[in-house]
Amino acid sequence: MERRIIQTANAPKAIGPYSQAIRSGDFVFCAGQIPLDPATMKLVEGDIAVQTRRALDNLSAVLEAAGSSLRRVTKTTVFLANLDDFQAMNAVYAEFFSEQPPARSTIQVARLPAGALIEIEAIAVAN
Repeated sequence: MERRIIQTANAPKAIGPYSQAIRSGDFVFCAGQIPLDPATMKLVEGDIAVQTRRALDNLSAVLEAAGSSLRRVTKTTVFLANLDDFQAMNAVYAEFFSEQPPARSTIQVARLPAGALIEIEAIAVAN
C-alpha cells in the first residue's frame, strides 16, 4: 500500500524527523499537534482552553491537507500535562466533535514539547 506524506503551511511544521501526517489507502495517520502558532512556530499563550483550540485547529489543517476533516476522525489520543485540565479541555474538544465524536484516549504525561499543556493525535478516514 502506498504512503503519501502530508505537509501544509497551515499547521506547524514538524519540529523533528516526522511528518505532519501520512495518508495510506483510505486512512490518515496524524502526528500529535501541540498548540504552536504555524506562522510564528511559538506556543500560543493562554490556558488549557486556548491551547486545546489551537491544537485542534492545527489538527484540522493537517486533515484538510490530507483530504479529510475532523468529521472523519475515528480515533484521537489526547496527552495532557495535567489531568486536572480534563474538564476545560473536554469542553473545547466537544465544540470540535459535537456530533458522532471519535473514540478517544486521554493520558496525563510528565512533559510535552515546547512546554505545551496538550498534544492531540488522530486517525481519520480519507474522503
